[in-house]
Amino acid sequence: MRIAVTGASGNVGGQVVTLLSAESEHEVVGLSRRGPVRADYDDPASLRSALAGVDTLVFVSSDGEAVRMMAQHENVIRAASDTGVPHVVYLSGLDVDPASPFCYAATNGATEQLLAASGCARSVVRASLFGEFFAGLLGAARETGELRLPAGDAAISLVARADVARCLAALAVRAPTGRCHEVTGPSSLTMDEVAVLARRSWGRPVRYVDVAEADFVAETALGGESPWWTYAYASMFAAVREDRWARVSGEVLALTGREPAPFTTSLA
Repeated sequence: MRIAVTGASGNVGGQVVTLLSAESEHEVVGLSRRGPVRADYDDPASLRSALAGVDTLVFVSSDGEAVRMMAQHENVIRAASDTGVPHVVYLSGLDVDPASPFCYAATNGATEQLLAASGCARSVVRASLFGEFFAGLLGAARETGELRLPAGDAAISLVARADVARCLAALAVRAPTGRCHEVTGPSSLTMDEVAVLARRSWGRPVRYVDVAEADFVAETALGGESPWWTYAYASMFAAVREDRWARVSGEVLALTGREPAPFTTSLA
């Protein structure tokens, strides 16, 4: 089986390539903008060339501003359809509701709809927020002792990137399921619980401070974040406050035979 993986130089795509390459019966092609097999999300011709003869495409979402991201996703799905890729495994997000305040919810939902209409059989992984990404947001708390986020008392089912990669790899070598698989961590954590875990892991005091969204935006911008990502993070926490990232599933165990890793593995 010839399997192509987009975003092969990234954190998730790279792990998928490694996992699939360990199985000698598969020919695995890692696709990236600058890799040996060039596939640029903004270059439809390069995508069609890279996907010719592919049996399964593992499509890892791009990122950046939502309008450009949607155009890139349209390019990938059109190329898969044009070249007759039989099976697309798409990495989506747990929140795909167009009514959500999260800037990528509508993008993920619209991409799923495009894929459903493409003629390609599909399997979709709707992943919760990555534990490693979230741990990166805690950097200042390690120094200040305060986890300042606008999350209210809501909870998040943080999932390890490695577990998401294993689910994508497992689906890539199976027949298309035609389903959306919600892939989450083993439990849903409030920010007070995250602070407790961080305190135990780091061996220093950490407490959660629920800040207003406007204060979070101001502090994030002051820390040097770009306007887009400042907005994106604020919109993400607005969705968190609506409990859109709290669901817990058993899909990691069902797809991989292994229990999902706890958030503490991301706090090293």
